[in-house]
Amino acid sequence: MARIDYNLIKRQVDEFQQKYGLSKTESLDTRSLLLKLNVIAAFRPMSPTFSGMSLIDHMGGRYMLINSNMPLGRQNFTICHELYHLFVDPSHSPHNCGDGSRKPDAEKAADAFAALLLMPEEAVLQMVPLKEIGFDMVSMPTLVRLENYFGVSRAAMFFRLVALRLIDKNRKEELCSNPTKDARALGFSLHLYSPANANLIIGDIGEKAYLLFQQEKISEGHYLEILNKLESTHED
Repeated sequence: MARIDYNLIKRQVDEFQQKYGLSKTESLDTRSLLLKLNVIAAFRPMSPTFSGMSLIDHMGGRYMLINSNMPLGRQNFTICHELYHLFVDPSHSPHNCGDGSRKPDAEKAADAFAALLLMPEEAVLQMVPLKEIGFDMVSMPTLVRLENYFGVSRAAMFFRLVALRLIDKNRKEELCSNPTKDARALGFSLHLYSPANANLIIGDIGEKAYLLFQQEKISEGHYLEILNKLESTHED
């Protein structure tokens, strides 16, 4: 099995950021990015073994399905993982991105892409206090602040800091055992650590329906039915 070329993935992330005007020093708004890229994303409650999937139709339309039972931070990572498959992976085909311990190389590459895209090195270093820049000097409060700033899970933030040699990988059990408890103790919202976005749809389905109605390709009743369904997905 071939090893993952992390230099190639870094270059792919750099090119993706440049092409779509994404910052290397700020956090990423995944919802806004999906709209910008014209990706239609549906969030549905699914089994705990399913994180998400994506596909490209014969017309070039890009679609994504995300498990809304996953915590919000995990969903953000899955979105960026699927963006790799939709925009970078030359051999992309529909598949289930789950939690398998023995991932194919394409899945490992997608994870690496998502980590670099969501947590750019320059942005991470800017958020870490100067006194904590060095091997294994990042404090728990800083770790919690970082994961909330970048909108990612504790595990994703921990391993990004390990890759940047800011945290010792042997501290995983100590630092990742109870992220919700840590966040609550430091006064952070628990939204990042909880399931979210159930039945949300992001994309231009309403716009497409409007154009079809204007072109008399669907009836007014069908058009209104689509709008009502979309409206229900945006209710709290």
